[in-house]
Amino acid sequence: MHKTMIYPEIRARYTKLKGGREFAFNEINPSKTAHLIVDMQNGFMLEGTPLEVPTARSIVKNINSITHTLREHGGLNIFLRFTTTTASEWSVYFESFQAESFSKAQVEAFSKDSHLHNLYKELDIQDQDLIIDKTRFSAFTQGSSNALEILKERGIDTVLISGTLTNCCCEATARDAQQLGFRVIFICDANAALSDYEHNTSINSLAALFADIRTTQQTVGLIFGEKAA
Repeated sequence: MHKTMIYPEIRARYTKLKGGREFAFNEINPSKTAHLIVDMQNGFMLEGTPLEVPTARSIVKNINSITHTLREHGGLNIFLRFTTTTASEWSVYFESFQAESFSKAQVEAFSKDSHLHNLYKELDIQDQDLIIDKTRFSAFTQGSSNALEILKERGIDTVLISGTLTNCCCEATARDAQQLGFRVIFICDANAALSDYEHNTSINSLAALFADIRTTQQTVGLIFGEKAA
């Protein structure tokens, strides 16, 4: 997994803004907490796929640890799946940021119920967990999914975010969640990108303004009721 590093000057800046505190949230209510597991699908997980994220395989154990612990304490696990229909519905992304051949392959790969669209088999998924398809990087972009409605209906006030890519769908979802009023905890050793640099760029940006950056061990401790400093 990635070696996470928050730059000292950035940590000093946001700690000062918080009145000397490292973290915004030192306790959580598991029954009001949702773990959003972002895009841990075959298309990103399996070796040799065009959008393979090799480091993502190394975070599965940590994701499962959080998923199991939160489930046992009455929280909600939501597995998000990146889902495509046609490139024309998101033409700026599929036509401007990708070659035509790659765009076509991606649409086919992440069409609903394709093999690459399916969730990775090593994930701990149980009947009470939810699986939600989203059609944009963020689950909270208008029209992307019904995740926001589900969280509101269930009285969720805190979201834990894990998955891939750190610097794309995970970051986009975290930014939106904070601006929608959720307490966001971004789990640094349960997120994966294509390089340490890309991972850490996102981590530092989120830490400054959008989320608490926690390890899996710290997050599990919070679920168990430990009040971390």
